[in-house]
Amino acid sequence: MNKSDIKVAVIKSIQKKLLGKKLTYHEVYQLMDEIAHNRLSDILTTYFVASSFKEGFTEEELYHFTKAMVATGKRLHFKGIVADKHSIGGLPGTRATMIVVPIVIAAGFQMPKISSRAITSPAGTADVMEVLAKVEFSPSDLEDMVHTVGGCICWNGHLGIAPADDIIIRVEEPLSFESFDKIVVSIMSKHVAVGSTHLVLDLPVGKTMKIRHEEDAKKILVKFQSLGKRFGIKVVGNITHTKEPAGNGVGPALEARDVLKVLEQTTDRPMQLEQRSLQLASQLLDLCYKDARDKKDGMVEAKRILKDGTALKKFKQIVRAQGGDENITSKAVNIHANSHHVKALYKGVVTRVNNYNLSSVAKLLGAPRDRHAGIYMHKKIGDTVEKNENCLTLYSSKTYNVKEANETLKMFPIYIIE
Repeated sequence: MNKSDIKVAVIKSIQKKLLGKKLTYHEVYQLMDEIAHNRLSDILTTYFVASSFKEGFTEEELYHFTKAMVATGKRLHFKGIVADKHSIGGLPGTRATMIVVPIVIAAGFQMPKISSRAITSPAGTADVMEVLAKVEFSPSDLEDMVHTVGGCICWNGHLGIAPADDIIIRVEEPLSFESFDKIVVSIMSKHVAVGSTHLVLDLPVGKTMKIRHEEDAKKILVKFQSLGKRFGIKVVGNITHTKEPAGNGVGPALEARDVLKVLEQTTDRPMQLEQRSLQLASQLLDLCYKDARDKKDGMVEAKRILKDGTALKKFKQIVRAQGGDENITSKAVNIHANSHHVKALYKGVVTRVNNYNLSSVAKLLGAPRDRHAGIYMHKKIGDTVEKNENCLTLYSSKTYNVKEANETLKMFPIYIIE
């Protein structure tokens, strides 16, 4: 088929999907190939995105779309068990990945973590890691790092992995939504391309999460597990009812500092972040140990590796391999920005955190482009607050952003204090 015939065929496939009909693998491959190579206009890509949101995918189509996204991009190659972790997202200030990776690597498994930058949140894992080290590498450099150190925490942007997905995400971004089926395809295509064999999924559930109901989380997990079987990936899920960030900081530098505090086991470390990281690491280790025919207990090993400093040592090796300063400490992560303390107007107890408002205000401050912008939360749900006590600290390189964020908080509060 010539280029003109392919374009006509792809448009017919989009029309077919808009009418709620199923697509064959050949039709899906042509569509993904056109998108991956920027031969399909944003308008037509948007029509495809709209069709998938309205009708969803059948189980066979989920497989076809995942397979086609992988086939139209590059793949990484590793031998043996390749561990991986992914969060469905929707929760700011919870950078568990950067703690899970060194724990799992220190336990003896490969973990090439390919992470995204922020799409609609104040920071993505790649944004936070970039505070400490480089995150952009070629596929061959990344493979060398994994063979040498055991893993990495890198950005997927320049690797050419599932490129059609990156373009679709760019089209979806202004609307700030994804269908659940699209999330499944997006995540699985990246993990198939990376060569993952064992995957733990973090599925936060809550009123301000992407997934609002536990039943939806269970359905999504079943889809991941079913699709994983077809690609040889064992999937375990961690469904948790989530009401607030696990860390204290929201924004790249603030979140990097939280991660280091947990790895360093400082007395002021965010314990929720530690507990969530240990839960995810232990589930992933149990999955890997089973196939490695090792009778070790995942939680016992994860705690030991974190508590005795082995995870910190391994994290510093990753930082060095990615061109950062291996002597970095949480105290050395200084926030170079204007700041403003937000004080409580009255005494009470924090009963709720509005995560939508938290993300929105952090982005108003300049996160993630401004690495030092963001919000430090001095209080969590259940904490008592005294009148005029510092509840939040706002950070931004621009004074105007701090003033605007502070004014916005009057209409869109982060804390509900009763």
